[in-house]
Amino acid sequence: MSDFLIITDLIKTYPTAKGPAVIVRDFNLSVKKGEFVTLIGHSGCGKSTVLSMIAGLNSITGGGIVLGGRELSGPGPDRGVVFQSPSLLPWMSAFDNVMLGVNQVFFTASREEREQIAEYYLTLVGLGESLRKKPSELSAGMRQRVGIARAFALSPKMLLLDEPFGMLDSLTRFELQQALLDLWRRDQKTALMVTHDVDEALFLSDRIVMMTDGPEARVGDILTVPFERPRNRKEIMEHPDYYKLRAHLIEFLEVHAHKKPEKPLPPVPRTGSKGVEREEAVTVSQ
Repeated sequence: MSDFLIITDLIKTYPTAKGPAVIVRDFNLSVKKGEFVTLIGHSGCGKSTVLSMIAGLNSITGGGIVLGGRELSGPGPDRGVVFQSPSLLPWMSAFDNVMLGVNQVFFTASREEREQIAEYYLTLVGLGESLRKKPSELSAGMRQRVGIARAFALSPKMLLLDEPFGMLDSLTRFELQQALLDLWRRDQKTALMVTHDVDEALFLSDRIVMMTDGPEARVGDILTVPFERPRNRKEIMEHPDYYKLRAHLIEFLEVHAHKKPEKPLPPVPRTGSKGVEREEAVTVSQ
């Protein structure tokens, strides 16, 4: 299976009074078509920054991102994004919030066809009887279901999920994790999700990418999740490897994520018209 998303030497800096602050440095990752990959790390390490650059919502200081053979340079309907807060328009119903994107992407389809798309995905996430309700009439979990339906309804090449269940209670979070997996299995879109929840990452992912702490965060380790699909939460938690994998993730976050390179990294080159020059990787002490 070929690489569908290729991130090469990604760098993100922000200007400060003391000079550029390097948030992400030499971030390299490849994701295969149909793979579900999770980024995990401590708060503030740059997980969401990486995701927002892939989404085209945040500019790239250096390096490059290629999706499906095309270098990304801004946002587009080929990427469906689910945020921690779905940001629904409060004066519109769940149906109309989904229709906003559907109308933009499928503008050549008939009105009836577009309405069928919106209704289909809202029904799949369990909101078939709440289509006409406004966000204020929906629970937090139901509003997030609208956000998930909205992303899938665009038929994107890739799903980007930024801690989509982080603001929900445990029971609702478990329900939506299962709803997401059930929906994802239908056409197995390439997915990249940000989370800080170790158990969530193990339940959903094919691979878990562990990021080091910032500043200058990068990929520190990658764990392959061996559980077969479709997945059952109870069976996974009873799997003999579950707690071994969980301990590996926790050890990285508690010990290795804090470690810095053996020697100082060279200065970040200035960004030219073709981006930042490639730099040699610096090994990290383990």
